[in-house]
Amino acid sequence: MAVSKNIVVHTLAERHQHILDTLKKEGKVNVLDLCNDLNVSSVTIRKDLKLLETKNLLFRTHGGGTLSNPYTADRHVSEKEKIKAKEKADIGTVAAELIEQDDCIIIASGTTVLSLAKSIKPQGHLTVITAALNVATELNHDPDIEVLVLGGILRKSSSSGTGLYAEKMLEDFSCSKLFLGVDGIDIEFGLTTTHVMEAQLNRKMIEAAQKTIVLTDSSKFGKRGFGRICGLEEVDQIITDSGISEHLQEKLRGMGIEVTIV
Repeated sequence: MAVSKNIVVHTLAERHQHILDTLKKEGKVNVLDLCNDLNVSSVTIRKDLKLLETKNLLFRTHGGGTLSNPYTADRHVSEKEKIKAKEKADIGTVAAELIEQDDCIIIASGTTVLSLAKSIKPQGHLTVITAALNVATELNHDPDIEVLVLGGILRKSSSSGTGLYAEKMLEDFSCSKLFLGVDGIDIEFGLTTTHVMEAQLNRKMIEAAQKTIVLTDSSKFGKRGFGRICGLEEVDQIITDSGISEHLQEKLRGMGIEVTIV
């Protein structure tokens, strides 16, 4: 005689509590995982997520939900540099230690990579390729640093060059490292920025570098910008602050990414 499998039936309140508990623990939830956990259909879970969003308890994303708004808006560099300033300074200090003697590197745009530029003390001769005017200006005073500025259309909010001219210039170079700032990091969607032309330039920078090192404060995790740069499989190392959860650290390290916490 066949033995029937016991199926636990969860009430609406129990499902919602499980979703919120998972969010609190992991920072995000996945529809398929919740279906397996609660033994209900994806239609039911999506209705649950929609209801919780109307109560301002979460934000729905593609395939799941998150505690914080995953979409980030473009802001001027003067505004962004005031956010998590200490964390960015510490990240820049640690990143500068990765620069080797007589190195040739690429520094993208953003306030965290500007902190890197402020921390650089070159050993021997250092060559830096950048599209960011503030990075170029910061490094220009050092006689041991040669700065090559990528030309193109000036993006006003970040004071950095973008476009085909900048992308074309990168085809002639091969550098040891790219130090990349981002507006968002999502496990499924990858690295993003709020500007599509900058995303395209960042992709060319990745192609021109042997190693891609992302410098970002922990507030960027779980966020998405308009322009997708690449998937996380393109990233070699992430340097961030202690605000990142241990669960997310484990996920990133499981993907083969070196995670450095400052």
